[in-house]
Amino acid sequence: MSAISGFDRYPEWVSAAREVTVLETTEDGLPKRVRFVLEEGFLRDTYELEYRWAPGGRSVEWDLAASTLQSTQHGRYDLTPTADGAGTTVTYTLEVTLQIPMLGMLRRKAEKAITDTALKELKRHVEGESAAQS
Repeated sequence: MSAISGFDRYPEWVSAAREVTVLETTEDGLPKRVRFVLEEGFLRDTYELEYRWAPGGRSVEWDLAASTLQSTQHGRYDLTPTADGAGTTVTYTLEVTLQIPMLGMLRRKAEKAITDTALKELKRHVEGESAAQS
């Protein structure tokens, strides 16, 4: 979960992230409200997300608080240890509605690209961190 909650490092491993700022933290020091400046191709968005961290550190969910491009965003990461205990299975859920209309086919293609990229970049970051600690 440290890779997910380490927002200050997102610009290092999230290709679209230009700037990420924690605006508010919980009593436990976890990020509660975070501002993102993302740029991908012709799309640029500045938005803020409100996070809710589950006790035990196995899940986090968030909702959109403000955005220049999105009207809604709800997401969630669930982390489950693998049966052999040697790894973690990550389940990522994301629902986004843009303020601009988009054809269904283009929207589905964009959703798949966003999800695939997010998981690949998270995996590469976490595996790189693990290799560096070995």
